[in-house]
Parts: sequence; C-alpha cells; structure tokens
Amino acid sequence: MKRYAILFIAIVTVQVILAQPYPRQECHILNNEKQLTDASVVLYHLHSEYKFPYLIPSKENVTEKLTRILKFLEKSTADAIVDASTGEAITDYNNIPQEFTMSEGDFKPYTYEWGVTYTGMYKSAEATGNQSFKNYADKRLELLSKILPTVIDRIKVDKNYKSPVSTIADPHNLDQCGSMCAAMISSGKTEELRPYIDIAIDFITTKQHRLADKTVARNRPYENTLWLDDLYMCVPALSGMYAMTNERRFLDDAICQILNFKQHTFVPEKKLYMHGWVESMDIHPKFYWGRANGWVIMALCSLLDVMPENHPSYTAILKQYQELCEGLITYQANDGLWNQLLDRNDSYFESSATAMFVYGMAHGINRGWIDARTFGAATLLGWNALSEQINNTGQIENVCIGTSVSFEPAYYCNRHVHLYTAHGYGPVLMAGSEIIHLVQNFDIKQSTAIYFYNRKQ
Repeated sequence: MKRYAILFIAIVTVQVILAQPYPRQECHILNNEKQLTDASVVLYHLHSEYKFPYLIPSKENVTEKLTRILKFLEKSTADAIVDASTGEAITDYNNIPQEFTMSEGDFKPYTYEWGVTYTGMYKSAEATGNQSFKNYADKRLELLSKILPTVIDRIKVDKNYKSPVSTIADPHNLDQCGSMCAAMISSGKTEELRPYIDIAIDFITTKQHRLADKTVARNRPYENTLWLDDLYMCVPALSGMYAMTNERRFLDDAICQILNFKQHTFVPEKKLYMHGWVESMDIHPKFYWGRANGWVIMALCSLLDVMPENHPSYTAILKQYQELCEGLITYQANDGLWNQLLDRNDSYFESSATAMFVYGMAHGINRGWIDARTFGAATLLGWNALSEQINNTGQIENVCIGTSVSFEPAYYCNRHVHLYTAHGYGPVLMAGSEIIHLVQNFDIKQSTAIYFYNRKQ
C-alpha cells in the first residue's frame, strides 16, 4: 500500500511540475545539486531553450543539409526517357518513338517547380563548391535539349501532339515556360538551349494574356485576374534575357510587371501583397498567402540583380523590395517560420514561403539592398527553423501543395502539405546557398542573441 501511495505522490508531483508556466527556470540545475540563482551565476547569460538550433550556421552545416536534399532528388527525379509501349530506355534521340514517357521517378523534371529547383541547384553548386548540384541540373536540361527538336517537329504536324515536354515546346501559359526559361538562362548553356529559351520568351512577350496596361493576367477564376505567382513566372526570365542580350525591351517589361502588380495588389498598411486581384471587382478580400509573397520577393531579387542603378525606376523598385522585407519580418513567428496566411497565426507554418523569404532577405543583405543589422538575425532565425524541416531523407516537410486564388481563408488554411510537393526544394536550395554567402560575408557574433556587425573585407 505504501508503494502505491509513493507512486501516486510521484505522479501528482510530475503533473504539477509540467503545469508550471514555461519557461520553468527551476529545471536548470547546477551539478545536479544546486539550483541556479542570480547569486551563483549571472542569469542573463543563460541560453534559452529553442525548438530549433539557435546559432550562427556554418558553411559545413548548411552544405550538409543541401547535400541531403540533392541525394534525395537524384534518386527521385526522372533523368531519361523510355518507350511508352515497351518501357525500354531510349538512347537514340534521332529516332524517338511516337509515344514516349519519362523514366521512373517521383517528380516530373520539366514543370515550373523544377525550373526553380534547377536555379537552386546552380546556386548551390556555386556556394558549396560541389559540382554535383550543377551536374543534377545539367543532366536533365541536356536531356531536354535532345528531346525538344523531335517534339517541336511533331507539333508542327499535329498541334495536339502530347509528350512529357510538349508544353515547353508549345506553351499555353506562364507556368509552362517562365520558370524553366529562367533556369535555362542561368545554366550557362544558352547556345544549345537558345531555341527553347526563345520559344518561352516569345510566349511571355507576345502571346501571354495581358491587361490593357500590359500586366500579365489570367482568365481564371474570373476574366482578367492577377495572380502574384505570375511575377516569378515572367520577371526572372525577362531579367535573365535582358542580362543575356542587353535588349532594353526585356528590362522594361520586367519593370512594368513589378510596378503594375504593386499598384494592384500591394497593401501599404501591411507592407504585404494580397494573392489575387480581379479587374471587375470593386472590393477585394485581402489574403496574404505566404508563397505568393515569396514569388514576389524572388522576382524582385532577379530584377534588382540586373537593373542598372542609374535607371529611372531603380529607386522605386528597390523601395518596393525594402518595404516587402519590412512587412515580412513583422509577421515572422517566434518559431522562426512564417504562416500559410502571413497575418493569421491560426494558419499552419509553411516551409516554401519561409525558404523564399530567407533567400530574398539574405540575398538583399549580401547585395547591400537592406541593412544586415536590421534583417540579419531574422534571416538566420528563418534558416535555422527552416533547416529543421529538412528530414533525414532529404525531403522538405510542411510544404503547401499547389494553390489557386481564393477570397476566403478556409481554402488557404486547409490546403494539404505533402512531402512530395515539388514547390519547396528549389527555394530551400536557394535559401541555403545565400545563407552560406551571408555567414562568409559578415562578422556575426552570438551572446544571448545574434548580432550582425561589419562586412568582412
């Protein structure tokens, strides 16, 4: 009986301890005997307990995380084509069967999500010095360049010809060409890929539906609807084309998109963008979807990277980027991540948006567009929390699946997350690459908190 009484008292004691407000400072024990007090140690110097590593990441640590993703994607992404009837591998690209498909894999290698992933692979190769990242992208883009001539010829004969790459050969919307075009340009293989770059750019500049003010638009769910997503689906390709050709029309178009989207979708009091805008609607319910704002910050970075500082619109574009960064750090959660709906902490934490924001702010700090003292610690906080979303397999957790425009919150808050959602891999690779540069470029110190000081010489 006495033994049961002791057990009961022990259980009650544990429950009482667990019920104490967090943090429970009494759990800090010195030598397992003496409780820490302000007399025995300066309590100010005690490090807090975080749900993630609260530290200045090393290049080696970030590289390990990125390599984990690479290894997962190498075995999960198709890298060949096969005969659709027999399943036999195709190696003679001059005699591709009429019906062919990609080799086995969990991901389709020629979607807009994979355009971002290839860009992330090239940035990872440059930041880490590991050419395996570059090889991953090169292998699949080279395969694409071998397949496309046949597919283009067949589409000329039959406009309804279907293949795994028909939408790149003959795009009908920005998702089918813009992101992949930007990746092709960033590959450095512009000579062999130039015919397909030109197809994409021709669609963006001459065939894509636009408003009267030249803003790219969609006719879904309503006529003349703006989706923030489309900024990334056109601006990086246009910016890259300007850098490659020095033709001012591409730069002018990219600037037009950035400025017009701000006019229609930016909310000054929040310093955030609402996801959708419809020309015929007088009142717009404002929902600040995380990944949509992520597309914006990455598009802004791509434009500022190539835009001459003496351009008449440079100051306005830079201010637009800075205002968005200011809005974003306001809504970063104490867990380091950002919510699916940025201003609603009742929505879940979402990894792809977090990665985009980490990339966008780290890149801006490295380029001198924003102050490292203001944004540096929040950027590292974002990376440290995001790195915990990379599981041991190399998959990225808590990534929202593809999402349409909506004008009510339940739709966004109930979108599924899935380990095989392709949207997270490219942004995380880009974020990690930029974090490597960040910790190399700045003198960063940690006491109880993290502080950025001077740029290293």
